[in-house]
Amino acid sequence: MKQLNANFIISAEKLSQCPDTNLPEFPLLGRSNVGKSSFINMLCNNKKLAKTSNTPGKTRLINFFNFSDEFMIADLPGYGYAKISRETQARWQKYLEEYLLKRNQIKSLIQFIDARHDIQKNDYAMREWVEAYNLPIFTIVTKIDYIPKGKQAAVLANVKRNFSGDVLPFSAKDKYFCEDTIEYLLNLCK
Repeated sequence: MKQLNANFIISAEKLSQCPDTNLPEFPLLGRSNVGKSSFINMLCNNKKLAKTSNTPGKTRLINFFNFSDEFMIADLPGYGYAKISRETQARWQKYLEEYLLKRNQIKSLIQFIDARHDIQKNDYAMREWVEAYNLPIFTIVTKIDYIPKGKQAAVLANVKRNFSGDVLPFSAKDKYFCEDTIEYLLNLCK
């Protein structure tokens, strides 16, 4: 199976602190605990690179990871749940919008949807915001291994009905679809 080496570069709160690089960049959007950190770790086969947690809202900054000098992944704070003040939430929103709208290196956004649950209101709200600005985006359906094999196609079809663009299944637990996802990202970089 194809694996990429990856290393953590920097954490940034706002656009001016982002790394100076020309590599294609893929920001990860999704609710807290949707599996973004596990996704990063599985792509590089290193369970300790991105910190995972059972407590939602642990990611507070934009965390940048370099994947074999092929592309960067930017792990964004999860939306939907975090024990933070409204003032802090407003600051995050301002900084994240600035990053998403002005960062020239962004090749495509990746929105994560948990296969075990219906698409949530905040998932729809995020997608509407992205589409209002006509930003490139595709979807990764995480935790697909929790769904019986006979029902996986229906889960993916539901996401495809609701969200435009490509929809890819992903399982960090059993590494299904990992190689396909790596190839998909590398093709987008070309």
